[in-house]
Amino acid sequence: MVSCKSLNQDAEIADMGIQMKALLLGTALAAVACTTIIALILSLANHQTLEMPYSTQYGIVFDAGSTHTALFLYQWLGNKENNTGIVSQKQSCDVDGDGISSYVNNPPAAGESLKKCLDVAKAAIPEGKQKTTPVYLGATAGMRLLSVENKSSADSILAEVTKTIQSYPFDFRGARILSGMEEGAYGWITINYLLEKFIKHTFEGQWIHPNTGKILGALDLGGSSTQIAFTPKEPVKNPDSSFNLQLYGYKYELYTHSYLCYGQDQALRQLQVYLHKTAGSSSVISHPCYHVGYSLNLTLNDLYNSPCVVKPSNFNPKATVLFSGTSNSSLCLSLMENIVNLTDCAYSPDCGFNGVYQPPVNGEFFAFSAYFYTFDFLGLAPKAPLIRVLSTIETHCNKTWTDLTAENPTIKAKYLKDYCASAHYIMTILLKGYKFSNTWDQISFEKRVADTDIGWTLGYMLNLTNMIPSEPSRAVTGVPHSQWPAQIFFIVFAVLLSLIIIAILFVRDLSH
Repeated sequence: MVSCKSLNQDAEIADMGIQMKALLLGTALAAVACTTIIALILSLANHQTLEMPYSTQYGIVFDAGSTHTALFLYQWLGNKENNTGIVSQKQSCDVDGDGISSYVNNPPAAGESLKKCLDVAKAAIPEGKQKTTPVYLGATAGMRLLSVENKSSADSILAEVTKTIQSYPFDFRGARILSGMEEGAYGWITINYLLEKFIKHTFEGQWIHPNTGKILGALDLGGSSTQIAFTPKEPVKNPDSSFNLQLYGYKYELYTHSYLCYGQDQALRQLQVYLHKTAGSSSVISHPCYHVGYSLNLTLNDLYNSPCVVKPSNFNPKATVLFSGTSNSSLCLSLMENIVNLTDCAYSPDCGFNGVYQPPVNGEFFAFSAYFYTFDFLGLAPKAPLIRVLSTIETHCNKTWTDLTAENPTIKAKYLKDYCASAHYIMTILLKGYKFSNTWDQISFEKRVADTDIGWTLGYMLNLTNMIPSEPSRAVTGVPHSQWPAQIFFIVFAVLLSLIIIAILFVRDLSH
């Protein structure tokens, strides 16, 4: 029989066990709570929010010029500076063959010609970015002339290049013929962007607008047209010559004009026609801009195959003429004024040439395209004093064809024959047309700036980024890597302590 005393002792022991379990459980909970709080404090004490880097976006522009086509691949980060992208050239590709305007008799071949460069671009762009990469094709003076002469042919060519580009996994935004004003303005944008006249990157990693930056003018000489673009000192008086832009939050009023039919190729064609029309009935025509010993045989169909010249009334397309070089530099120069009208202008003295309004040139200028190629061949790029320029051109033009080819064995005859005429044409429009005679030293003849080709395509892409939305900003939150060991220690310690206490309680229950 169990005594009351032993029962009381058992009850006391049981009560003590319950109290011990409660004490251990409370201690465990307190330890877990403390270590958890410490870990939480560590994570919040130096909590940081970081902006995720923006992804790279891509854009493609085809420059479909009068003599050739080129593809330019550009890239920029998804964010913008005042709605305009910070764009750089990633790659370029020259399309094989002549300009797309030459495919009048075979429009599908114009589209086929683009495939090589489209394949190059496709390989350079990550697959995940291809569907969002915009592609633009801008055709310039060659197609402008074709559209005037034969609009249905021009439309057929544009339709074929559109079909080809649409067969690639890009975001095609259209193929169109640029106006002369657009071509001039976008070339101006390219130059000033590359030379950091719009926006500049500081040592602190910020993009700023240069307070003292001087905006440069642009001089572009293509095959079928030539463009001038600059910011004049006074407001542009003729609204037809005014081009307004907004870039990086700033507005610019630009004077720009494009002279169709006065690109290098068409100007020299006009000179040939002038010589033919003033030669009378002779089939052998002296050409002062060609070198002695050089001759060129043309049919009248080839000579007058341009909307920039007027066929004579007694036109016989199969008849031939022979241009024979005379190496007469001074006569070559004087003849240029017969194809460039320097007198008739209703806006005098604010005139360019051919009666076109132009305010006085202002500031420094970059001359590119055929300007550069001609002056580079003559050893006059990027700059040379006017006296040296004139003497160099005269010396070159007076050389015989035998001497010239011996000095330049690697240059094709079709290019070599025209440097004399091109140089004199350039000097005529720069000095007497645009009136740089007193500011010659303000012109620099360039091809590339900051590893990027000078031309209208980069300016076109920059302007279009105003219409391409920025990526939304992305942020992540966290703590510095140096805090991780302490946080992990206290979290693991709390978990282990909890497990130990639970194990002890479990063992005690089993023992009882």
